[in-house]
Amino acid sequence: MSLFHDTALVFGRYARQTLRSPFQILFGVLMPLLHLLFFGPLLTGLPLGREGDSWQVLVPGLLLQLGLFGASFAGFSIIMEKNRGVLDRMRATPVSRLALLLGRVLRDASLFVFQAVLLVLAALPMGLRAPLPGVLIGFGFVALLSVALASLSYALALKLPSPQAFGPAVNTLALPMMLLSGLMLPMALAPGWLDLLSRLVPFRYLVDAVREAYIGHYTTPAVLYGVLVALALAALAVTIGTRTFRSAGA
Repeated sequence: MSLFHDTALVFGRYARQTLRSPFQILFGVLMPLLHLLFFGPLLTGLPLGREGDSWQVLVPGLLLQLGLFGASFAGFSIIMEKNRGVLDRMRATPVSRLALLLGRVLRDASLFVFQAVLLVLAALPMGLRAPLPGVLIGFGFVALLSVALASLSYALALKLPSPQAFGPAVNTLALPMMLLSGLMLPMALAPGWLDLLSRLVPFRYLVDAVREAYIGHYTTPAVLYGVLVALALAALAVTIGTRTFRSAGA
């Protein structure tokens, strides 16, 4: 079977599981939505150190927060499958190991982009105004970030023995990434040393790129850096994930 056919089979299997659980679809957007409702009004009128209003600063960060935390914890599902013997049964099939990963991460990316659409729709009546191309670019970044982090999450989950080990490991990595990437507030507000440290975090470039797109700037260096970092991160993560799937016999 071809890689495309195998990936479609795996994607379809997990997409059907997701569609059977509307709670899973809506629950992931709950935390960003609460930030939007209760944190967003606090920023209105504040000098945020960059062009664009408070909603054009906050909403891009919340979109990428969906990918950061949602995709980072995707590995929980594969730990459950591993413990139930599902992966052993998949190993006995001729399905490509790359397809086993791609089918999963494409389902995850589709889910988080759908949640991102819901979040943007909720932000519109609160005052968000952004050009349509910028909004679509933001969805593209959510998809790339989801593919990258879900791939790494599955790879990590295959290396760890239990959910009790997986959860703290992901939190230890994800929380500093969130704080240093400027998801909630632009790093332009940070002192010089913290701003410099944040430049070592790849997610910062994605956040800056989406914020640029939301104010209608599509060809600035920030957008270019964001695209390059997102593509490189996704390619590296899929490579790591595929190798882990192969070595783990998944």
